[in-house]
Amino acid sequence: MAKRYREMVAEAELEIETIDVTGLLALQADPTVQIVDIRDPRELERDGMIDGADHCPRGMLEFWIDPESPYHKPMFAQDRKFVFYCATGLRSALAAKLAQDMGLPNVAHLGGGFAAWRDQGAAIVSKPSRKEGRA
Repeated sequence: MAKRYREMVAEAELEIETIDVTGLLALQADPTVQIVDIRDPRELERDGMIDGADHCPRGMLEFWIDPESPYHKPMFAQDRKFVFYCATGLRSALAAKLAQDMGLPNVAHLGGGFAAWRDQGAAIVSKPSRKEGRA
């Protein structure tokens, strides 16, 4: 194997912004910040999600970001800071790097992911508060 996932995550984290739970709590109500949950739908059903987050399945991220894709979601064309999160921060680091590489200028990820959010007692909702990929 030429490159392992740990190397890819470490490389991504050198090039992206990592926000901790306290930092994301401070940004949560900011209308210029979009929190994006990239976990599998089964994870959302089982564990809930961060209030105010939109869901973008990790497997669709490239297609939802690219304005030339038939699956493009307008939320990714807006001038916002996008903060991605997953279960523990591994997938979201890669997602933030991918989004940055695709040209989104202001991206970050939640270090420690949803587990860190939950462990610090931050609010969780049982289902998405908005539709997937809102405009």
